[in-house]
Amino acid sequence: MEQKKDLISFFANNSFVHTFFSILLGFIFGALFLIPLNIPVFGDGGAYTKLWMTITRSTKSITDCIVYGTPYIIIGLAVAFAVKTGVFNIGAEGQYVVGSISCCVVAIIFGDLPSIVLIPLCMITAMITGALWAIIVGLLKTKFGVNEILSMIMFNWIAFYLSNYIVEIPIIKSEGTAEATKNIAENAKINFSPELIKNLGLSTNANIGIFIAIILVIVIYIIIEKTTLGYELKAVGYNKNAAQYGGISVESSTLIALAISGALCGLGGAIQLLGRSKRIPVFSGQECYGFNGIVVSLMGMNNPFGVFFSGLFFGALKYSGQSLNLIGAPSQVIDLIVGTVIFFISISSIFRYLQYLKIDKNKNGGKK
Repeated sequence: MEQKKDLISFFANNSFVHTFFSILLGFIFGALFLIPLNIPVFGDGGAYTKLWMTITRSTKSITDCIVYGTPYIIIGLAVAFAVKTGVFNIGAEGQYVVGSISCCVVAIIFGDLPSIVLIPLCMITAMITGALWAIIVGLLKTKFGVNEILSMIMFNWIAFYLSNYIVEIPIIKSEGTAEATKNIAENAKINFSPELIKNLGLSTNANIGIFIAIILVIVIYIIIEKTTLGYELKAVGYNKNAAQYGGISVESSTLIALAISGALCGLGGAIQLLGRSKRIPVFSGQECYGFNGIVVSLMGMNNPFGVFFSGLFFGALKYSGQSLNLIGAPSQVIDLIVGTVIFFISISSIFRYLQYLKIDKNKNGGKK
């Protein structure tokens, strides 16, 4: 019995171990669904072997994984920052969308500006629009008591249809038959030079986004852990009533947290556009970068450094998952793995609850 209690405490207090086992269980469940399809898991032609080989086969594939993962890192940081401050930013998808479409408009209309001006302008525009999109929801909550979860979900769809509307504006729309915007100006692209890509054998989409992500990880960590602002925001996240009693403005803290989170989501959209996609299509459905950012945040235990590695891991899965079709395996296995991982990470609260019951029972001398 004592061993059982110790295991409960161990998993309740070791988020990294719990996350590791959740990922392991995700791959086990994925394998269980491959076996009935007569698809080997390991060995020659094995699904997981194919995933690994796709990721590690060349410098190009490794940089592709980094390119795929970079927007997830930034949006995961946005969600993690909001969670630390007591706000669950389920509106990250909408903030990502408005950030990317506003960035695209600037990159097309002001394409003649030099790169040193245009690229920062695109990113700042994306951050401002992402922040404003989040602040609107914050104001609805703090001033009118509107439930932020419901309004964020609706604002995700407003952003979705707003993006599709802007794509169809003649000055923005592609002059060909494609249902998409024009390609962004060359001056707006953040990719490495063709010479560097060729000499190092990198992906053609390799760009400076990963360095921006690394800087943001450090900056967000410092804000959360080393500044007065971070202390106040975390205090609101832990206990709003106590924070307000201590003289901290809950309304202002909520708006600041949402503004920073929304700005990061918008920047994630800009990095994806300027470094990889280069244009925005008419969406038939949500791209899910914002929702996947929530996944990355959970896998990274809402820690900036954890989010960095979970974003790279998630990007690698998304990139390599496309290769499963080559061996007859459904690429949806990746979604199954990720979903299982999130399920087991989410139930970590059960261990903390059991530990709480154990402590409470001990305080009462074993009486319930």
